[in-house]
Amino acid sequence: MPGSQQRMTTNDDLKALVRTVPDYPLPGIQFRDVSTLLIDGEAFCETIDRLAAALDPAQVDYIAGIEARGFIVAGGLSYALRKGKLMLRKRGKLPGDTVGIDYALEYGTDRIEMHLGAITPGKRVVLADDLLATGGTALAAAALLRDQGAIVETALFIVDLPDLGGSTRLRAAGIEPISLMAFGGH
Repeated sequence: MPGSQQRMTTNDDLKALVRTVPDYPLPGIQFRDVSTLLIDGEAFCETIDRLAAALDPAQVDYIAGIEARGFIVAGGLSYALRKGKLMLRKRGKLPGDTVGIDYALEYGTDRIEMHLGAITPGKRVVLADDLLATGGTALAAAALLRDQGAIVETALFIVDLPDLGGSTRLRAAGIEPISLMAFGGH
């Protein structure tokens, strides 16, 4: 589904704007904070433009944003590509009838939900989020969308943390992860 088969790898200008916060939220973790990239208006526009360039708009019906920072990425992509945006939210945040999926976290479970009937079966949906780590949330989002009949073959991220295995897990599930930059370590 990507408009370009080449994975984006030359985004050092944007990567330089991602702040690393050591020992957050736990000792030994190097938190990759995209808020410092998003606060720069030109860099944010460039981020969205580069992610959008990875897609063929004719092969996309919706962009699904994963709460919360994924809404920022999905909103920008939806605007740039003139596509509808689906919100995948945490439990109890959407009004009306919803459908959801529980998924495992390192220490417990979580749940994401979407509006029941938000998509028609057979529609092509691209996932969008700020960061790919273990892939657990993205896999749950894809499963939820697929359970509703969506075709999910691509997921876009600003940052990938490949050492945590999310990209490998997504590919194993038939989803091509595309990211603008990668950071090693945890």
